[in-house]
Amino acid sequence: MEYEEIKSLVDKINSWNFNVQQYNEMNAAQLGTEIREIIKFQQDIFQKIEEFENKGIHQDLIKYAKIICKNTTEREILKIQEIYLRKIETEFLKSNRK
Repeated sequence: MEYEEIKSLVDKINSWNFNVQQYNEMNAAQLGTEIREIIKFQQDIFQKIEEFENKGIHQDLIKYAKIICKNTTEREILKIQEIYLRKIETEFLKSNRK
């Protein structure tokens, strides 16, 4: 049973709907919200993984889930941060020119 739950968790990580194409269209506030949502998603997944770790079962699969979650969410956060910083700089420069 736990094996299927862990596998389902990995599937959830892999199917998380990141708004990659929409990041460039978002303003700085929206990007900040997006980053918070991804961090919350990551925390929720790590909490579930920790519950499985405490049970001491399927350690290899749990380790895999942890790596997938960490790599996937951190990659998305870095993408958003790059655009976010660019947007802040652009918006800041525009507001200072007025």
